[in-house]
Amino acid sequence: MHYAGPTEVQWHAKARINAGANFYIVGRDPAGMGHPTEKRDLYDPDHGKKVLSMAPGLEKLNILPFRVAAYDTEARKMAFFDPSRAKDFLFISGTKMRTYARNGENPPDGFMCPGGWEVLVKYYKSLQAEEAMQNTAILSA
Repeated sequence: MHYAGPTEVQWHAKARINAGANFYIVGRDPAGMGHPTEKRDLYDPDHGKKVLSMAPGLEKLNILPFRVAAYDTEARKMAFFDPSRAKDFLFISGTKMRTYARNGENPPDGFMCPGGWEVLVKYYKSLQAEEAMQNTAILSA
């Protein structure tokens, strides 16, 4: 990744200004970077918003806070995270979703519409089939 963390947040904000945007939704962990030695994210979820509030030249952009959503295990659907019920929420990362799709597993009911999930599973199965064909071609060459 060419840009990540604070640089990524500022670059995306400035690119949106150049494209004529007036609003920018920000607030999640920039680029999802893991800490190099600890089992946690390198940046806190509000880091992007904090960086942009201090960055010069972004006064024209209306920064909108990002509300964190997660799978509510009690309601069995996606919902905005409620810290008072933290134990009831399951955070499923993009990496976890791709792993489910590659392995033909389903996410929890209510996490995603079934039709959308089928599209992802078919896509990842097609990638696996393509990779298998390439490996076969390499071995027989």
